Order: sequence, then structure tokens, then C-alpha cells
Amino acid sequence: MLLRQLEYLNALSREGHFARAAGACHVSQPALSAGIRKLESELGVQIVQRGQRFEGFTPEGAQVLKWAQRMLAEQEQLRQSLESMRGGLSGVLRIGAIPTALTVASLLTTPLRKGHPQVRFTLESMSSRDIVARLHDYDIDVGMTYIDGEPLGRVRVVPLYREQYVFLTPADGDFAERTSVSWAEAASAPLCLLIPVMQNRRILDGHFAEIGVEVQPVLETDTVSAIYAHVASMRVSSVIPHAWLHTLGVPEGVRVIPLPRPKRSFHVGLVLAGRDQESMLARSLVDTAHHVDIHRVLDRALARRLTPLPAPTRPKAAS
Repeated sequence: MLLRQLEYLNALSREGHFARAAGACHVSQPALSAGIRKLESELGVQIVQRGQRFEGFTPEGAQVLKWAQRMLAEQEQLRQSLESMRGGLSGVLRIGAIPTALTVASLLTTPLRKGHPQVRFTLESMSSRDIVARLHDYDIDVGMTYIDGEPLGRVRVVPLYREQYVFLTPADGDFAERTSVSWAEAASAPLCLLIPVMQNRRILDGHFAEIGVEVQPVLETDTVSAIYAHVASMRVSSVIPHAWLHTLGVPEGVRVIPLPRPKRSFHVGLVLAGRDQESMLARSLVDTAHHVDIHRVLDRALARRLTPLPAPTRPKAAS
């Protein structure tokens, strides 16, 4: 059994297609298929269900895949350990983050890269459910997601910050002169929000439900950038996490107005698979998180954006 064959199997699981898996492994499709067939022969079981296209794994194949993913992860941990002994960390740290936390990732990746210049990163946007699944499948090393909302299963959790919410609205709209708005008033505005499959949206729907309101957004999207673009161009409003302000700021012609704190707020944090051994890169990211005061950085960004309205001009006294 060769590690290369296990890489073929892992790529096929990830891509769900023989040609794409071969491309990801930089081999021809016949070479990938031959490698998997040789693995089947060595183990004495059928691993892949074959038809005109890839149709999934047999029960035995699913078990082989789990071991393959574990062995590849341990190989990577060994490589990282040896690199560290030679004078520094290197390799690729794979991070999966919910869209609402993507803008915060740079607060961790930047100082980690500064301390370990040979480290590279992949940062993917994904749902909280996908993060947990891909952690257990060894597809990512660490996730950034809500840690006290929906069940996460057996994971290690490192809190980062507590999410706050603000109202993003046109500077010359119905709320232009307001210094605060209620959740009910926010619900009455034409809104642009994330799609319901996103946990942030489910959290917001829960806050609106607490006051007996169900929102029907004008536009729903799965990207943060689309929300910003439409608030600026379509003259709609949005309820956004304060963490977005740190990196994205406020579009021209748009105001940020505070919302009351809801009865329940949610923490965003790092999640790791909870295995006996974690990769050195993942541990380094956790160490970085312990040295970065993300709460303070985000609170300062929020304070800068909540500028008070200009005082009205007083008429000049008659001379």
C-alpha cells in the first residue's frame, strides 16, 4: 500500500469525479483508476462503486477512506514536526470559516505568518455544518464558527469573540437621523440578508422571532460582499455582525446604527477535531489566538464607525 494510492482515494472522495480527482493529483485518469484498483487488490475488497461514472464508495470503501484520511493527516503531522525541528514551521494550514468570520481570520493568519514565514494558508468559506463534517474527514485543520449555538459534536473549542449586531442603512434613508433603532424597526426596513442555510441568518431570524416578527428580505445572498454592494446600490438595509466593520468598513453613503443587545448573544471561535494529536500548524494558530485580543480590536473598529450625527447649525444671533 502506497501513500500515493491513499491520496488518490482522498481526492476522489473530495472531488466526487474521477477526472477531477486525477487533475487534483496531477496524474492521468487511467493512472488514478489503476492506483485505486491496485489498492483494492492489495486489501481484497471493492472500494469504489463503479458505473459509467463515480457512484460512491462501498461500505468497505468508506472504512478504508477513513483510515486513508487518518494516515495522510498523520503523515502531514510528522512532516510538520520534522520541519519544526529543522528550524521552523512550514506547510499549508487549511481553515474553514463561516462567512461572518472570514473578515476576522486575518487577525490570526497575519501574525502567524509573521512568526513562521514558511507557512501557507487555504481559507475557505463554508457553513458551520460543513466545517464540522470536513474536520472529521481531515479535509481542514481548523474551523472558525459559532461555538455555542447548534451542536458541534466532539470538537475542541477556543473562544475568540462575542458577536454584536448593527444596522447598516442608507445615510439619507428613513433612519438617517436616528442614533439607534429597535429590532422591530430594523425588521420593517427593506432588508438584504444572508440565506437561511447560513447559521448567522438563523440566529437573526431567532432574534426577530423573539419580538414576534418574521422578516422577508428583498434580497438573500450567500456572500458578504453582495450584501455590501446592494446596501450601497439598491438602497436596502441589513443587520450585520460588528466584525465586518474591522475589514470592510462602511460603504459610501451608508450609516451604521447600533441595535439593542438581544437576550442571547453568540460566540465565534476556533474548532478543532478533538483528536489525540493536532497538527503543529493548528496548535500554532491556537497559540496565536491566545495572544491576540480580538474583542478589543473589533470593539475599537465598531466605536470608530458609530460616529455621532453632526450637531445642527445654530442660527446667528441678530446684531
